[in-house]
Amino acid sequence: MPTDPGIDEPGLTPDSRPESLPEELPDQLPRLLPGDFAIWFFIFAELLVFGIAFISYAVVRVQNVEMFNEFQLTLNRELGAANTLLLITASYFVVRAIHAIRKDDVRGCVRWLYASLGCGAGFLLLKSVEYYGKFSEGINLSTNTFYMFYLSLTMFHFLHVILGMIILFAVAIKAQLGHYKSTEHTGVETGASYWHMVDLVWIILFPLVYIIR
Repeated sequence: MPTDPGIDEPGLTPDSRPESLPEELPDQLPRLLPGDFAIWFFIFAELLVFGIAFISYAVVRVQNVEMFNEFQLTLNRELGAANTLLLITASYFVVRAIHAIRKDDVRGCVRWLYASLGCGAGFLLLKSVEYYGKFSEGINLSTNTFYMFYLSLTMFHFLHVILGMIILFAVAIKAQLGHYKSTEHTGVETGASYWHMVDLVWIILFPLVYIIR
């Protein structure tokens, strides 16, 4: 005879009953995006802006192929490649920082973050050297269409590198003060997510402006 599920059976203790599904299942599901969810609205908005700028560059380039090819050769590809390596290395260091804080290795997290900041500073230095060379030659936004795009795109990205470094520096300071641990390090992931966006944009920008003909 079936028993009423609401009536306890003799000898059946709460501990011996079949385990039920967790009541707060959504909280146990892994997050689809690392870091603060709000930062992703900002990241997607920034990617949209850069995407529109890249498409505009490509369209205008098709209309002025000879001019773009000519002045593209005046860019310093070696410095551009070095900057690419610096940003990729910085992103690797940021990933190491996340791995460290997940193991409660606060010192390691801070060291990796400062290492990434060093790479970011190297990027800014090399880019400044490149800009100095161009400005010394009298090149500016009004020189021609190619340089207008080159300076606009790279300077816009330059500002994002500075912002990314400010964010990573703030995260490093908070980590030093003990605000992050293995169970709560959203801030580290948030800073890392923004930095990876900055890196991704350059990985597209460098070949688009410096190499592709």
